[in-house]
Amino acid sequence: MLGIRPGKSCRKYKARSERGVTMVETLVAAAILMIVVVGLLPVFVFGIQTTNTQGDVATRTTEYSQDKMEQLLSLDKINLTSDGFNDGVADTTQFPTVVNGVNGGVSTCTGTAPNICGLGGTMLPSTSIGSIPPAAPVKFFVDYLDINGNLLTSSTGAYYTRQWQVSTDSTGNLKTITIVASSLQSIGVNGVAPSSTLVCVKAAGL
Repeated sequence: MLGIRPGKSCRKYKARSERGVTMVETLVAAAILMIVVVGLLPVFVFGIQTTNTQGDVATRTTEYSQDKMEQLLSLDKINLTSDGFNDGVADTTQFPTVVNGVNGGVSTCTGTAPNICGLGGTMLPSTSIGSIPPAAPVKFFVDYLDINGNLLTSSTGAYYTRQWQVSTDSTGNLKTITIVASSLQSIGVNGVAPSSTLVCVKAAGL
């Protein structure tokens, strides 16, 4: 009969099970982790950059729509021949606003169709002038800005566009001004172009 010492094999098994993770296994695991992280890093960076860009452009569209609204609402101070409400000759596609023949100003806006600008002149009740997206731009009711927000004379090189529309209520004594400022550049994987819409009401005599 062979003498087998069962306790010896048990001790070997116990020692092998408590050996833990070797340095080689640790390095392999670390290498795999690094490969995964390096592969995903560009995705996270792109996502952060896209979010920041969208936020910046969206903020700018809001700012530019506010600037245009202030320009339109201040027409009574600029054009001394009008109270602003019935202004139809102040060319707000230029800055500062230009009235043809006043203080050396040059504009093709005459106040008669189709060269009406400003707040549409004297408008009938329940009518509109100008346009907002997705309608095509209307002369004297659209302007273009470069990437830094500087006013351009045409759409060439434009990064932003501003379209606005003026509408009267059923009495003709209240005008609603709607301005849409949009980025002309699509941003992000979904190709979204940020835009902002601003609406204000102006009453006759104010």
